[in-house]
Amino acid sequence: MYLKTLLGASSALALIATATSAETITIATVNNGDMIRMQGLSDEFTKAYPDIELEWVTLEENVLRSRVTQDVAAKGGQFDVMTIGTYEVPIWGKNGWLVSLNDLPAEWDADDLLPAIRGGLTVDGELYAAPFYGESSMVMYRKDLMQAAGLEMPEAPTWDFIKEAAAAMTDEASEVYGICLRGKAGWGENMAFLTAMSNSFGAKWFDEDWTPQFDSEPWKETLTFYMDLMTNYGPPGASTNGFNENLSLFQQGKCGMWIDATVAASFVTNPNDSTVADQVGFALAPDNGMGKRGNWLWAWSLAIPAGSDAVDAAKTFVAWATSKEYTELVASTEGWANVPPGTRTSLYENPEYAKVPFAEMTLESINAADPTNPSVDPVPYTGVQFVAIPEFAGIASQVGQEFSAALAGQQSVDEALEKAQMITAEEMEAAGY
Repeated sequence: MYLKTLLGASSALALIATATSAETITIATVNNGDMIRMQGLSDEFTKAYPDIELEWVTLEENVLRSRVTQDVAAKGGQFDVMTIGTYEVPIWGKNGWLVSLNDLPAEWDADDLLPAIRGGLTVDGELYAAPFYGESSMVMYRKDLMQAAGLEMPEAPTWDFIKEAAAAMTDEASEVYGICLRGKAGWGENMAFLTAMSNSFGAKWFDEDWTPQFDSEPWKETLTFYMDLMTNYGPPGASTNGFNENLSLFQQGKCGMWIDATVAASFVTNPNDSTVADQVGFALAPDNGMGKRGNWLWAWSLAIPAGSDAVDAAKTFVAWATSKEYTELVASTEGWANVPPGTRTSLYENPEYAKVPFAEMTLESINAADPTNPSVDPVPYTGVQFVAIPEFAGIASQVGQEFSAALAGQQSVDEALEKAQMITAEEMEAAGY
């Protein structure tokens, strides 16, 4: 009965009559759990739309960003659907690189999208990407280890408490490390975490004159605190650990705490994947008493590049994969805890989803992020864990390399910050700021 309902709803989402012969659309996506699950469930799409064939290109996050950026800028037409983030959408939409999704059908219900998520994907009234899942970041922690340490995690912890707890939970003899944080270089890896963290220390990328601020005391405090946490209480080889590596460590019971994307909650609480599924607690990202938390705002979204020659079929797929009906499909096969979170108001009004232990904390974290006012002091840019200018990705990738090298013991905090300041100043001057 459910399948009939789903297929009927999916058919209602068809935008244009499908072609008489099979049309292939190529989908570029990231290799995280929710996207892999989407690929696994896509047989339901092809049943509903037999005239559309799907070809998948699944890539590691940094590789995906590089590939799709090159293709969309050149209008190469290599992909028909791209998985991109809140950083790229407004820049690419303004450049005319993406197809507007304002004509998705009424049943798709654009008004149901969370305002913060929809706003980040809209340029001049045009929606340029459909959010697959939305996220902020929060603390995930082992309740059993916290209790054994004689501590109780506050709902809204400070960085000082995180450090105290990390020290208390570290047991290197048992290969249990108090904290796992991103160390892998990349503007969307270590720099996403460190930029969000720096906001809570009062740091910022630029002052109101677009002068880089890595030579400021708040950035030194941020990076010094991070290095102290990771070198004393983090796992070995942390400079190569990104989201997926830390997820695996946490699932194996090797992390006392992990501060990362709220979307990870379903994977650390799934007993099929996580050895500590029944011991996971959640808290807001830490603060420093300055009025800002170290949490971010992001959505992995599906967009259609202007170079696609299969726009209608691509829209049909995007509408299906980001629909309420897709959410119900995941719930029916995987349980409500595993549905893509953080995009729709209706999900958080659903009494079944309200039973999920991390649902409320995820929504609270998303609502706490303010991309228009990210740091303690005023800044000339928007974006919590990124700066919404085209030059940011290249600059932050270089800066991320320097910070990762410091974590690997190849240079000091002062040396890394000095190089970050020089890199950023040179690139911004070249860009005309």
